[in-house]
Amino acid sequence: MKHTLALMGGKPTRKKPFTSWPIFNKSEEKSLLRTLRSGKWGRLQGDEVSKFEQRFAAAHGCKHGIAVVNGTVSLRIGLLAAGIKAEDEVIVPPYTFLSTASAVVESNAVPVFADIDPHTFNLDPKTVEAAITPRTKAIIPVHFAGQPADMTALMALAKKHNLFVIEDAAHAHGAIQGGKSAGSIGNLGSFSFQSSKNMTAGEGGIITTNDDALAESCRSIQSCGRVQGGLWYEHHVISGNYRLGEFQGALLSCQLARLEDQTNRRDRNGQYLAAELIKIPGIIPQKRSIDCTRHSYHLFMMRIDPQQFGVSRSTLIKALQAEEIPCSAGYGFSLPQQPLFQNKAFGPYLHKASAKLNFRKVRCPQSDLLCHEQCVWLEHSMFLGKRADMDDISEAFQKIYAHRETLNAHVLSSPLTQGPV
Repeated sequence: MKHTLALMGGKPTRKKPFTSWPIFNKSEEKSLLRTLRSGKWGRLQGDEVSKFEQRFAAAHGCKHGIAVVNGTVSLRIGLLAAGIKAEDEVIVPPYTFLSTASAVVESNAVPVFADIDPHTFNLDPKTVEAAITPRTKAIIPVHFAGQPADMTALMALAKKHNLFVIEDAAHAHGAIQGGKSAGSIGNLGSFSFQSSKNMTAGEGGIITTNDDALAESCRSIQSCGRVQGGLWYEHHVISGNYRLGEFQGALLSCQLARLEDQTNRRDRNGQYLAAELIKIPGIIPQKRSIDCTRHSYHLFMMRIDPQQFGVSRSTLIKALQAEEIPCSAGYGFSLPQQPLFQNKAFGPYLHKASAKLNFRKVRCPQSDLLCHEQCVWLEHSMFLGKRADMDDISEAFQKIYAHRETLNAHVLSSPLTQGPV
């Protein structure tokens, strides 16, 4: 029974839970109580958010940080600050969370999907260049899973075609490429503090930049169109109240204090696990770019080649979960296949351009392959433990591979399920 697959009645490889998330202690409690008792709960009255903005920006090599209510808003504010206008085109990847593209729509601009590199899972600069038209005004590369996109190539394209670059760094807190922090390379960076992220206050986001004028513009849009030195009821641009609250600022300062150690630990464990899993036929971890100084491993990403590995992705995931290794297939389909884009359900946005758009014709084969057949995700909190945790994950993969033929026979003889994992 020791080596029998758990899915077939054996004992699971993993004997205890992985590190839970979020991580907090007395420092968060003390900071929250201090903020509570101060009676200054809003950004305009207290100094928790402003202190956090300065610290986060400095930790990511930036002069300015503008904290906002979430990561989607940070992208949209960045696009507005960039001067994006109705029907301008913004290039985005198809393999990312909805917000990367929906923020473009909510800016009344047109998202144009360029396919990803199948090895890094990030925007492929070649597909980006092919997607550029006279209407292209910006690129939003996503540092997916915490590995920075190929910013050297993308920034060169941006310079050649006079394009604005917003780094979607929602996964990339603390990530470094070529000695430069994620969020400091493009014109603007956008981070998320949603509950699953590597730094969290439940919700929240921040914009980073080294450009004084852009920072001023973002701050104005963040706070009802006000400008420095202006009257309180003096509003200069279309905007709203997107300010982060003091309780989140207090939490995030505590989270930031742990980020360096946690990111280094995730990176060490992620590299170790990748080196172990690549030895198994048909398991292909996300390729680390040569200039990736530090990967933040919001996700550990890998592809499975079912023919080489010997079982399908859905079977592998079921077997891993039975071995008490939490995992998922991630996105079920690429963004152009989302009902939102298939049906052009854009509400009041893109009213003129919508008639010309047909996302049903968009083809992103590399992204589709990951979504439909190949990709497997492991979450970042699993990488905050010891190397022995990585050995358990590796052992589970090896165990499944060793029993692949028996496993396939077991799956074929099992009752039909409601669908793939």
